[in-house]
Amino acid sequence: MSSGIKHILDKAVAGERLTPEDGLALLQSHDLIAIGKAADAVTRRLHPEPYRTYNIDRNINYTNACAAVCDFCAFYRPVGHEEVYVLTQEALHQKVQETVDLGGDQILMQGGLHPKLPLEWYEEMLSGLKSAFPQVNIHGFSPPELHHFHKLSKLPLETVLQRLKDAGLGSVPGGGGEILVDRVRKLITRGKVLTDGWLEVNRVWHKIGGKSTSTMMFGHVETLEERIEHLDRLRSLQDETGGFTAFICWTHQPPHEAPWYDNRKDGVDMSKLSEAGAFEYLKTQAIGRLYLDNIPNIQSSWVTQGEKIGQIALSFGANDMGSLMIEENVVSQAGTVYHLSVETLRKCIREAGYIPRQRNVFYDYIDEADEFGQGETPSPAASVALPVLN
Repeated sequence: MSSGIKHILDKAVAGERLTPEDGLALLQSHDLIAIGKAADAVTRRLHPEPYRTYNIDRNINYTNACAAVCDFCAFYRPVGHEEVYVLTQEALHQKVQETVDLGGDQILMQGGLHPKLPLEWYEEMLSGLKSAFPQVNIHGFSPPELHHFHKLSKLPLETVLQRLKDAGLGSVPGGGGEILVDRVRKLITRGKVLTDGWLEVNRVWHKIGGKSTSTMMFGHVETLEERIEHLDRLRSLQDETGGFTAFICWTHQPPHEAPWYDNRKDGVDMSKLSEAGAFEYLKTQAIGRLYLDNIPNIQSSWVTQGEKIGQIALSFGANDMGSLMIEENVVSQAGTVYHLSVETLRKCIREAGYIPRQRNVFYDYIDEADEFGQGETPSPAASVALPVLN
């Protein structure tokens, strides 16, 4: 181990808080194994149980119409584009029913920043889903969407969030975080909430009793210092509210072919950026575990990294394999497509030396361990591939 980082890793393993300077020194280091071992030690201290978890949900993108422009997003379409869609209530309910039939207890509901849908449309959607599927948690609307609802409705942010919560919103995903530094956000996005707004949505959501996840998309135009600044802002808000249940990071996925919007003259052509590899992903996730001492769970990102690296991530700070993700439409638009069955997710956990358990968004176990401590085996139907319904 490099003597330059040994004292930093020893601090983290002992439960001492790292400074931004410590975090930067780790990101500048190439000692992946030492950093990974330290992250694994911290994870085992925080999660001494023999289990590692996963969940079953479906990412439903209710619309691809978006008033913002994100240079990394191949999913969105500007209003008026011939490929714009808004899912009908019938299609939404069909997708949720399929998720329930496959053993899922949650849907991840996200979409573009639609410029015309009123707040009442979202309330009706939520209340209709909760009425039909009261057992399903709606993990919905990223902070940029919620901030957009607030601006469009001209209502106080707390009023908007409380109305959505009353209508059935159960928890908030951490999407749209990218890098929480305005220099980066202004460079790669336009018409989208900046850092303080993203944090404020979570702050207010936590204030009214809600829980959310936190994320980071890295490996594009940010500096290593800005990566740490992002982590530090998440840790500071968690100190204040305690409302984040988990942290998930992933590398920017450059499109495998020229995106449909490649003739734009503004912004950054992120399709030409080099893709950060598995080394950088594992190191950054491990440092996230060491730095975010107050966020209890770290989720592996097999969706962007693939099965093997997703599994290895369980030894680099992650205690959760993430979701089966029955449907995913955003990352896949960039050409990154990985599909795993429930049994493959469980096998990855077993081969890493742990017992797989199914959990919900709040990290409560929702299966029943048998006398040997093995989680209940889900239905074989959970491996069925589903069509994407627009």
